[in-house]
Parts: sequence; structure tokens; C-alpha cells
Amino acid sequence: MTLSTDNRSAAQVFSGLSHEEIEVLDQADRFARAELYPLAPRMDKEEWWPKEAFPKIGANGYFGITAPESLGGVGADLFTSGLVLQAFGRWNHAIAISWVAHENLCLHNILRNANEDQLRRYVPGLANGTKTGALGLTEPGAGSDALGSMRTTATREGDHYLLNGTKIYITNGPVADVLLVYAKTDPQRGSQGISAFIVEKDFPGFRVAQKLSKMGFRGSPTGELVFDNCRVPVANRVGDENTGVKVVMSGLDLERAMVAPLCLGIAERALQISLDYARTREQFRQPIASFQMIQDKLARMYVWVESMRLFTYQALRAASAIAEKGEAGRGDIHKITAASVMLAADNMNRVLDEAVQIHGGAGYIWDSEVNRLYRAIKLLEIGAGTTEVRKLIISGEMIRNG
Repeated sequence: MTLSTDNRSAAQVFSGLSHEEIEVLDQADRFARAELYPLAPRMDKEEWWPKEAFPKIGANGYFGITAPESLGGVGADLFTSGLVLQAFGRWNHAIAISWVAHENLCLHNILRNANEDQLRRYVPGLANGTKTGALGLTEPGAGSDALGSMRTTATREGDHYLLNGTKIYITNGPVADVLLVYAKTDPQRGSQGISAFIVEKDFPGFRVAQKLSKMGFRGSPTGELVFDNCRVPVANRVGDENTGVKVVMSGLDLERAMVAPLCLGIAERALQISLDYARTREQFRQPIASFQMIQDKLARMYVWVESMRLFTYQALRAASAIAEKGEAGRGDIHKITAASVMLAADNMNRVLDEAVQIHGGAGYIWDSEVNRLYRAIKLLEIGAGTTEVRKLIISGEMIRNG
């Protein structure tokens, strides 16, 4: 295979992408740059959510990537989904994180676990972007111990369940039409007494308590959700009662695999704008790119980004293969996906730190693009299991299985 003369494409080929995968990434990149990038400044400044964005994304075929064509999807795999996320992350990371909460945490989890009636009722609207999806797992007192400390309950009453509890830090929560929510149907059994439910925003007893203002990923709506005797039909339970832990664990592996390409997209953009700035910013009558200290920073950033790319793609391929077999939630994939997002988040931190340093005072200004990217660092070291939890997963798998 001959390397392209274009540096970006060369990096993609070096990473093992096929010509078809390169085209997917490039097309998603062009769409995101044209349609999503112009929205980013206002989203960050005003915590504004562009309601037209999701329908436009759906109309262009960037939702329902893993859904079958019979349900309005694309019929591709998880790896393809990750490439779309990478491209979106470059140009509007706030929309990108809402995209992955909708596409992966909600839609893909429903695809993998719901029955035929549920698929028919919910997938088409999620796949075309006319409905917005979210995942309801984290609670005020249950973060890293989301399962063991879960307090939201679901009590059977005839042909309905009554859900009671609170979920917090829910991406897309304030604007979601469809939510995949976890609650304890048998609290005495702890994590083995959890069930999953599809909740619609108009179900009696459901409300958005507050929309949260964040340091980064501003514009992507995050909120606190309250279930006060929320009536959910038994027909909306996903899987058998008390089997929700399987849905959670398999979903977390795939979520971690999908967080890494978001980190990659953000880091790629930070490297590009830093290179552009270093070429044009002059000090002592010469571009700062001519200074060896700046060249050192750019070289390190490049190595960090390419390391992210290799690990991200390999882990995403592994997760994609596991997802197709229905085997996520056990085995080596725990270690692989935890390691991929740990490396990606750590390297993104390094890249953005140097990016702001290269920009100097301009990088410290809130409205600058590099500052907007820099404020995204922490969430990706916390979400989908903190860096500390990722280390426990990796070491635990190593100790148990060698």
C-alpha cells in the first residue's frame, strides 16, 4: 500500500485504516467542519443547544451507524461509529459527546438488548435524529460505585413499574426524548437486582430537575433527572427483571472504547491549531515555529497523538468484534478498553497542556478555540470510569488472568 502525500491520510494509512474507512472519516470530517464547527463558539459561550443539529446529523446518515437498514440505520459496525465520533470531536466536541451519549449509550445499548417490539418503536426515531437519546445511570451518591450504591428503585404495580429516584450528570438529559434508565427492582440483591427500562420524557412522574452549567463541553446539555412514581410500562423493561447488570457492564466496555476516539479528535485539532499558530506567530522577527523549544513541543504532541491513534483504533476494533459476538462485559475487553481510554485521556491532557503553552496569553483567553479544547480535558479523565478506576480494572484483569 502506497502512502498518500497528504499528511493526515498518511497517518491514517499508517494506523491501518482501509481506503473505505479513510473515506468514512474524511466524509464525516467534511460534514462536521461545515455544519457543526460554526455552532461551537455560541454553544460554549451561552451553553446553547442547537435543536436543529441532531435532525441534520440524522438526515446525513450519521446516526444509527450500527442499526440495521430495516430500522432506518446504516448497518455498519462499532469501529465505523468511532471514526464518525473522532471526526465530530475535531470540530465540535460538545456535539460529539452528546452524539455518543445518544448513539452509543442509548441507541446501541437498546439495539443490543431490546426485544423486537422495542426496537420497532424506538430505533427509527433515534436513527434519524428526530428523537434524542440519553443514558440514566449515575446518581448523586453513586458515581464510581454506580451499581452498588444505586438508590433508584422500580416497583411493579400491575402492568407498570413505578420508578423513584434521581439521576445526575446525565448528558442529553434536559433534551432527551428517550432514556435508557437503570433502577433496582430487588434492592436486597444489590447489583444483581437491577433492571433496565426505556423511559419517555412524557411519562407521568418524570421531570428534569435542573440543567447543569459545566466547565467544558458547554452547550452539550447535562442535567439532573427526577423520577417521582414515574409510570413505566412493563413492556418497556429491557430484558428480564434483575438482569440489568449485564446490560450495564457490556455497555461500559463499549462506552470506554468510544470515549477514546473523542479524545483523539480533540487532540488532533489541538495539534493542528498549535502548528498553525506556531507558523504564523512571530517573536524576535521570526515565527515561533523556528525556535527549538516550540519544535520540541510540537514533536512530542505528534508522538502523543499518533500513540493515541494506534491504541484507540486497535481497542475499537477489538470492541467492535466483541460487540458483534455479543460478548462484551467479560474477559480481556475490560482491560483493553480501560487501557485505551486511560492512554487517550492522559495523552490528550499532555497535548492540550502544550497547546495552551504554545499559544501563550492567547491560549488563556476563555473565548479562544484552544481554551475551549483545554476545558474538555477533565471530563474525559472522569467519565466512563475515572482514570483511577481504569487502573483498577487493568491491574485486576492482569492479576486474575495473568
